[in-house]
Amino acid sequence: MKTPDQLNRYIFDEMNVRGELVQLADSYQQMLQNHNYPDSIKQIIGELFAATSLLTATLKFTGDIAVQIQGNGPVSYVAINGTDKQALRGVARYSQAPTDNKLSSAFGDKGFMVITITPEKGERYQGIVALEKESISACLEDYFQQSEQLDTHIWLYTDTQQALAAGMLLQRLPGEEKELDDANMEHLAQLTATVKAEEIFSLAANDLLYRLYHQEQVKVFEPQAVTFHCGCSKDKTYNALASIQPSELTAILLEEGKIEVKCEYCLTNYSFVEADLAELLDKPQH
Repeated sequence: MKTPDQLNRYIFDEMNVRGELVQLADSYQQMLQNHNYPDSIKQIIGELFAATSLLTATLKFTGDIAVQIQGNGPVSYVAINGTDKQALRGVARYSQAPTDNKLSSAFGDKGFMVITITPEKGERYQGIVALEKESISACLEDYFQQSEQLDTHIWLYTDTQQALAAGMLLQRLPGEEKELDDANMEHLAQLTATVKAEEIFSLAANDLLYRLYHQEQVKVFEPQAVTFHCGCSKDKTYNALASIQPSELTAILLEEGKIEVKCEYCLTNYSFVEADLAELLDKPQH
């Protein structure tokens, strides 16, 4: 059974805990299209894609989010950019495939995660997390504990053969009865941890949530579609070329006959000849 690309939010009102479930197929496959990533890179991108979707859903904002992991290992950079509408895109830069699934094997001993939230209104926020744990989920749990003081559990799944990704999140809501809330959180985390990868990739969201929580009082909200959306265009690429000195553009045109720019996210190639750039070439030099 194929599950739709969507995020489901739910809440345990009597336990002061909220949850999220995201299941990704088409959007993840479009993100990977034409890149020919090795499986170990697909694994990282899939987990970070699911994690970014979950993270976006915990934020009450209208705007953009970027979650990046950088380091000095064979993988130098992985980024997922998205919006509050759950439109996301992603890319990885690497010199060779990591030897295993540990973050230190991929990003070296100086890896870190940067979470940047850019609301349409209000201040831009950026949080930085050292990769002190060996999984993306554990690093994000640390992030929530340190920056939000919110007890959070995250589970991430990727099937690189079928190109499927998924994730679940539980987060304790701010409350007064800490001991009771701790017990509730632990109980729900134990239930959620029983999810098997084949279940999260094959069961419909409502069926999976019922399997996990049928003895609990849970309220499930309307699902939100998750899509791959690059957002690149020839106009945006032209505007990027406007930041280059006319003399440099002219030199490239003389040598190549045209200027080609490839989007690193979707690999679309944009080509410009001299006539396309006439206005930029006539600009005064800075």
